[in-house]
Amino acid sequence: MMSHALFHYPKTAAFERVLPKSKIYEHAKPSSAVRELFVSQLDKIIWQYKLAPETINLPAKPSVPEIQIFTIALKTPELSEDVLRCIDHAIPFPIIYQLTVDDRIKIKAAYKHPSDTDSTKWLVEAYFETAWQPFDSERAELPVAVDLVGLYETLLRQLLPLPAKTGETLKAQVERIGQIRSKQQECRKMEARLQKEQQFNRKIELNKQLRQLNQELTRLL
Repeated sequence: MMSHALFHYPKTAAFERVLPKSKIYEHAKPSSAVRELFVSQLDKIIWQYKLAPETINLPAKPSVPEIQIFTIALKTPELSEDVLRCIDHAIPFPIIYQLTVDDRIKIKAAYKHPSDTDSTKWLVEAYFETAWQPFDSERAELPVAVDLVGLYETLLRQLLPLPAKTGETLKAQVERIGQIRSKQQECRKMEARLQKEQQFNRKIELNKQLRQLNQELTRLL
């Protein structure tokens, strides 16, 4: 997890509107359990900035027509990703979240893009985030980009735990990080099994499998 990704957004892009939870419910139809999370964890959602051709003078592309910056005031440092996923399903644009609680802030977002098979359907991949940092931490100027796609990729890559390989697309980078997370989980499970295993032959076999997993992890990293 990185601890920056805080930016000055242009005043021309300021939107500053409270987004009622009822509007999210209307469009995303969350379960009663997710609604309870909205009530217990979330104070209010502010649609803070709208990064669009008319607000920051960068051309749009179908995959990134606009980028929304939402500030979410939390009641607790814990926020279920089910809540963010619900908001992302309700709003058909890429969203960068600024989560705030007790004078602290963290940035969180998922890689969000139209489906290859149905451009009206948006896919929300895994979430990435910074560490908590003081709310008054220094903010950087918005990265230079030729269009909204380039800007979105730069903003999102600030949150990714591993740098891109040479020529690696954002999609490929996110997929690789997903594979790494999955392999790391497999390694932890295998190590736990190895510690419990009593039979010598099984231990040898598990060790062999664990070595293979670690080799695959090294290749991905």
